[in-house]
Amino acid sequence: MSRSAYSYIAEAWRKLESGGMRELMRGRYIEWRRGPTVARVERPTRLDRARAIGYEAKQGFVVVRVRVKKGGLSKERPNSGRRPKRMGVYGYAPGKPQQLIAEEKAARKFRNMEVLGSYWVGDDGINEYFEIVLVDPHHPAVASDPDMNWITSPSQRGRAFRGKTMAGRRMRGLLGNRGVRGTHRWKWGRKANERRLRKRHEASRGARLIVTQDKAKELGIAK
Repeated sequence: MSRSAYSYIAEAWRKLESGGMRELMRGRYIEWRRGPTVARVERPTRLDRARAIGYEAKQGFVVVRVRVKKGGLSKERPNSGRRPKRMGVYGYAPGKPQQLIAEEKAARKFRNMEVLGSYWVGDDGINEYFEIVLVDPHHPAVASDPDMNWITSPSQRGRAFRGKTMAGRRMRGLLGNRGVRGTHRWKWGRKANERRLRKRHEASRGARLIVTQDKAKELGIAK
């Protein structure tokens, strides 16, 4: 069975420690570290991942590489007296993943564009690098594309800051899957069914309504 070019690209990225890829990525890390934090690239580094997200090589699409520093955050050292253990200077981990931070940086740099998605392209001892695919919702080439004109809707504004991208949905717990019963669609359907049967109310936060046996038979929920 013949394989596509994208399968060979994906296979090469799964073997970054091989001889050729290791030297190639080492040179890229040196170049990326010396460059700006948000740098526009001419073409995607991982074409298979960019095309899976929805990238198209036409006007209205932009790919940028973002550098995010690894590790925890720090605070300014307080002036008031306290012992070093209670200074509270180090050890503040960010409350969002590095990939989402990279998407927000790209969205702030290109304010007239929306984040379509992102993917990992490497990390060294100091930084982690992601490539962000951005789309201009006002460009005629995007508005006339039946596969991409959904991003022109006002409901898609600020996707990176509202958790609408894949990284944001993963942070919100909407992509966790433990089988069919673990998907968020199944959970939404279960809650809607419970509200229909008057077993749940929006303000109850999981509380159950205690009903008599006759009332249960009337509602059709008796075992």
